[in-house]
Amino acid sequence: MAKKVKFGISQKLLLTLLVVALIPLVSIWFISYQSNTRLTEDKVNQELAAINNNLITHVDGWVDMNQRMLKQNASLNEMQSMQARFQNPALETITKYYDWAYLAFTVDTKGNNIGRSDGKKTKYYGDRSYFKQIIDGKQFGKQILIGKTSGKPAMVLSTGIFDAAGNLKGVLAQAMTLTELSGKIVSNRIGKTGFTFLVDEKGEVIAHPDAETTRSRVDLSKHQALKALAQGQETSIYEDFNGDKIVAVAQKTAQGWTMVSQQNYAEAYRVIKVENQKALYLLIATFIIVCLIAVLLSRSLTAPIRDLTEIADKYSQGQLDLKITGLDRNDEIGQLSQAIERLGTSIRMAISRLQKKKS
Repeated sequence: MAKKVKFGISQKLLLTLLVVALIPLVSIWFISYQSNTRLTEDKVNQELAAINNNLITHVDGWVDMNQRMLKQNASLNEMQSMQARFQNPALETITKYYDWAYLAFTVDTKGNNIGRSDGKKTKYYGDRSYFKQIIDGKQFGKQILIGKTSGKPAMVLSTGIFDAAGNLKGVLAQAMTLTELSGKIVSNRIGKTGFTFLVDEKGEVIAHPDAETTRSRVDLSKHQALKALAQGQETSIYEDFNGDKIVAVAQKTAQGWTMVSQQNYAEAYRVIKVENQKALYLLIATFIIVCLIAVLLSRSLTAPIRDLTEIADKYSQGQLDLKITGLDRNDEIGQLSQAIERLGTSIRMAISRLQKKKS
């Protein structure tokens, strides 16, 4: 009796087809995955950087406009007079034409308030940062603070008032709400999870989508994006306090502030996940198709071989009147069928000759 085949043509054919079909596909998938990952990373970084650059241009342009306005007003004779009765009308004009400016004022070199646009009692400003910066020789001074009336971050910009000889006579300053500056930043959304925020040189919030974070001027100097930027890396990937993976781009403005645009990693890199799922579906579909093809092919090959094996086994038992199939095939199985038929014919002829000799 023929022994049962443990690892026959069907299994070998299936394994061969799987190896031939899946190895190239897996290789192509891996190369495609790596390429898509790099392209997506570049795209995400470029998009976040583009958003940042656009907002930085907005911030720098807004600050520059106010600085130029201050510089022009500081050169007026009224300002150079350092007398409140001449300065106040010009200061009132500043707050009239610039909606975000709620106070314009002047300070002498000792820090004493001279002129004011709001008509209120003069104050001492010699301890203010924006004043000291001008006294120390800077062209412009600035300071972020919380407005006493609005409870929101405000900014004071300042510049020097010089006489014709170039001697510093005082400081012209403008206190402004940051609604105009922060509006575009706060309203900017990146997908469903992304947003942008702005912090000053110390890492304290100037503009943030969360109103309380802005109002409290939360210190974000330990933020991973700022820490990465301090190490020379504009782009960073990290986990936030909720355990969510975040991708962020941080860049400096002309004022030394930092603009950060960030987005949930899963959303930003959704394209990679989708493409990877498509590739996996393709691999699974290919595996199923290969298995079906292998089963069908193996059946078409092994069925006649099993029939021929059974015929050869019966020949060995003396059963010679058997019908052989596959004689008309033009492949190796057809040749095997013909060979077994010839074998049967030879056995029958040999038995016939033996029988004649005995008689």
